[in-house]
Amino acid sequence: MADPILHHYPSSPFAEKTRLLLGFKAIPWRSVTIPRIAPKPDLMPLTGGYRKTPVVQFGADIYCDTACIARELERRFPTPTLHPDGDRGNGVMMAAWADRTLFFTVVGVVFGTLGDAVPRELREDRLKFSCGLIDLERYQREQDHLRAQLRSQLFWIERAFDDGRQWVLGAAPSYVDFCVYAPLWMTSRVSQLELLADMPRTREWMARVAGCGHGTFLDTDPKLALEIARDTEPAPVDLDHVEWPPGLGAGAPVTVVADDYGKDPVAGRLVAANAQHIVIAREDPAVGLVHVHFPRFGFRIEPA
Repeated sequence: MADPILHHYPSSPFAEKTRLLLGFKAIPWRSVTIPRIAPKPDLMPLTGGYRKTPVVQFGADIYCDTACIARELERRFPTPTLHPDGDRGNGVMMAAWADRTLFFTVVGVVFGTLGDAVPRELREDRLKFSCGLIDLERYQREQDHLRAQLRSQLFWIERAFDDGRQWVLGAAPSYVDFCVYAPLWMTSRVSQLELLADMPRTREWMARVAGCGHGTFLDTDPKLALEIARDTEPAPVDLDHVEWPPGLGAGAPVTVVADDYGKDPVAGRLVAANAQHIVIAREDPAVGLVHVHFPRFGFRIEPA
């Protein structure tokens, strides 16, 4: 099996989540560093317009969004599992809170704290990229409220360890640990923030998560990643419990777009869909035929 290729940049919290997942599962991987802001010329031929970070590539199969990435890593590399003790449902539900509510609260606190220290091009890119959602001026005005909201959620996390458990769901690490960790890792990179000073169990847990490491990886030229996609055929798709979007079926021309931010539509032909997964086929001169994979939750699929 070919090593996964992670397209990422160092300061992305969702990329850190994925790097730790790869380390936890001891999966050798290739690292392609992409720009923090647009344009991302060596990523677009693979994704067709999707520019959130990270993206994971297996040959000519391109996985967007960490929920989709984690599901594929678990399928291909089931040991050690991300869902011990049959706790997949609880873990995925909590992960959705961490990936959205907790993450956006942290973004507001971090960007509002950094303020004018955030480079102008990054401020402008994130404002446009998020359709006005990531607004540093608003974050600065609402900083007291945002910090109160974050502190509330941080105490939820601290209380999770009241019974002496080592991991959020119990005795073993699970997917939710990496999802909750990633936004808190973002706060830990801002020296002005000391939001966890009175939360010793959370700090100890974060050290355990960080101890999973990033595993073994090889820095890779982005042009080589494009060549690998070009020289590979997408894998056959066989989803359980097929659920086509209303009025659409295999081969239908569609667009897929995130429903929160980064609403850059990706156009292609529908290959497969169920309640958890969307796969579309698209072609690009640089890579030939690729399959682009998305989670169903958080993405809108419509006729092209």
